[in-house]
Amino acid sequence: MKVLNLQCGQSHGFEGWFASEEAFQDQLARGLVECPLCGDAAVTKLPSAPRLNLGASQPAASVPAKHEVVSAPNAQLQAAWLQLVQKVMANTEDVGERFAEEARKIHYGETEERGIRGQASKEETESLLEEGISVLPLPIPKGLKGPLQ
Repeated sequence: MKVLNLQCGQSHGFEGWFASEEAFQDQLARGLVECPLCGDAAVTKLPSAPRLNLGASQPAASVPAKHEVVSAPNAQLQAAWLQLVQKVMANTEDVGERFAEEARKIHYGETEERGIRGQASKEETESLLEEGISVLPLPIPKGLKGPLQ
């Protein structure tokens, strides 16, 4: 198993696990590798150094390789954003394409108040906001939409 450090065109860093270098190149060529944060398929492999266990009794101090250095606020923001998205998904009901309709029903007291999420067009979102219905666009990475393994 090869664990590769990858980066998308938006500079989001992430790991990918592949059976071999050939498997990575094949999946990359077929457009199957994408950023878990933004879905960008313009993914590049970052250089990495192998970790060798030479039987040392004490683990050596971990000094990150040059490619692992990330601006702390950027990494912290990415982690915070992912945690926020996961919390929203765990505490809301997915109503899909019926989002605007369900948001109106809740706002006007036609159904019980609850947290919902779903899809709405730009026009539907603007219309909801004009009616005084609080909504917030929140892009959800494809990797979080299905079951995680």
